Amino acid sequence: MDYVLSLLGPMAQGAKVTLTLFFITLALAVPLGLVLALLRISKWGFVSQLVNGYIWLMRGTPLMLQMLFIYFALPFVPVVGVRLPDFPAAVVAFALNYAAYFAEIFRAGIQAVDRGQYEGSKVLGMTYLQTLRRIVLPQMVQRVLPPMSNETITLVKDTSLIYVLALNDILRTARGIVQRDFTTTPFLVAAAFYLIMTLVLTWFFQRMEKRYAKYDQ
Repeated sequence: MDYVLSLLGPMAQGAKVTLTLFFITLALAVPLGLVLALLRISKWGFVSQLVNGYIWLMRGTPLMLQMLFIYFALPFVPVVGVRLPDFPAAVVAFALNYAAYFAEIFRAGIQAVDRGQYEGSKVLGMTYLQTLRRIVLPQMVQRVLPPMSNETITLVKDTSLIYVLALNDILRTARGIVQRDFTTTPFLVAAAFYLIMTLVLTWFFQRMEKRYAKYDQ
């Protein structure tokens, strides 16, 4: 028991890195995903196809590959030639990747809103932006909560991929202790940390779903 308690300090430091990446990714990917979703369903054909291609690219290639490309290959790309430190490179890769997934979730949520509500808002003299803000987006939020819950829980687990950039997240911290002490107990403690984080997220989204379900009654 004393050994497990001694692991909590280092694991908490690893969890800090994991949670920092998690929250920054959400803060960037959610609004970017919403913008991409609106562009994806816009009447501008070229822009819609461009966004569709971006979403196809980001969803069709592994996140780890994207992260390695941004960290190792981006400096050699003509014109760009930017070398990002390890953590910013991970943030960029995660934000761009998850924005593509959120965009498809938001697109489905927006298109699930009955077209008659758009027509009704026009009768009331509302602009397109007012219709989105007051009618469409509130209903979209209710519809996208279950898939958003799945994606955010996946995001928590995907943060372990930053291990390849030598960032001291939970998994890398656990592996370092395992190699030092020749015991697999740190892996069990790391698993407990991930389970607690996903439990909190599950509770949060269940509360949100119950809150929005009240409006259907």
